[in-house]
Amino acid sequence: MEHARFILTPITNILSDVSKATSGVGSGIETFPLYDYIFPSVFLKMTGAQEQKMKCIRWDIATYDYEYRYKMMSGKSLGEHSDFEAKTTVYIELLAQIQKLSGDFDPNAFLNKREILARTSKTVKEVFDRTNLTTMAEKNFNNHKLYWEKISIDCFAKTNKNLLAKADNTKGFGEGQTALAEIYKDHLYKHRNRIAHNTLSYQNNLPTLNTLMQDSYIYDNYFTYFATLILIDNIFISLYKTYLEARETF
Repeated sequence: MEHARFILTPITNILSDVSKATSGVGSGIETFPLYDYIFPSVFLKMTGAQEQKMKCIRWDIATYDYEYRYKMMSGKSLGEHSDFEAKTTVYIELLAQIQKLSGDFDPNAFLNKREILARTSKTVKEVFDRTNLTTMAEKNFNNHKLYWEKISIDCFAKTNKNLLAKADNTKGFGEGQTALAEIYKDHLYKHRNRIAHNTLSYQNNLPTLNTLMQDSYIYDNYFTYFATLILIDNIFISLYKTYLEARETF
């Protein structure tokens, strides 16, 4: 039950907590130095919580499915469950369990993807809009909103193998625009490693001038990272609820 309670608890609670904690700080120029402390801290809390959720989902499945447990224990390790491939693997495994218990399950047909996307977008907007947190990074927040407006239900859970859409099968993404899978792999995950291992403290040349000149640099954006993590979290919460229901009726 502890695993289930944790898995079903939205990681958006972490964002809500930081919004409340910083509400009395003010929104003047004196708050700008806080950006490099507050945002990385929240980012690490969210990535860490999601990594633990991935492990809990797998252990919960393994508690009831001994064949799955054997394959999980003897198969390739997913490490910290933090990279895109690991989360896609958990997504595929969870869907396979739902199919095993209740028959064919197409996430594109049965997930309420419009509601998941709307809830994700609303959460980020409500937590950050008109707060001192956006004052610290107003340009990044505006860039995020422009990008996120292009995200549609075709951008995630497209198939049983597709957690986030890649550039070659994402509609509406033109030149200079990046799909969610690439954002996760090329931006979010790399930044997670820099923060987790504190490489920014001694790699003072990051980001390089070449990086700053690239069109894709706009995706090095905490608000987009938060939205992507919340979207993934909402997908897994919805699928895990379906899994629990299927397990109870099996």
